[in-house]
Amino acid sequence: MANTISKDLLELFESLLRAQLNTIRQLRKAPEREKRMARDKGMSQVDIVYDILAAAKHPMHVDAIVAQAQKQLQRHIDKESIVSALTKRVKRQDRFIKTAPNTFALIARDVEGGRR
Repeated sequence: MANTISKDLLELFESLLRAQLNTIRQLRKAPEREKRMARDKGMSQVDIVYDILAAAKHPMHVDAIVAQAQKQLQRHIDKESIVSALTKRVKRQDRFIKTAPNTFALIARDVEGGRR
């Protein structure tokens, strides 16, 4: 019986130590995740779209842009507002061009020269 109790106690302690180790590992990752999220939250939706299009290096439909922002940055971009903002930029010839309905790309000089 004493052998059974010690075996049960050892399993309990092992479970407790694993839980503590997992908590410590999560706490180590938290500052990095918070720093990344704070940086990403500071970006405007237009800047997020710019970065996505710059990385893609080809025109993208707004649905794909919204999905990419959610996937990469865990940020929700409102489809209607971003289409409106990008359309205004297209009319001003500011960083973006429209290649098809709701499909946008970067003006060639902006791809070469980086973000303005």
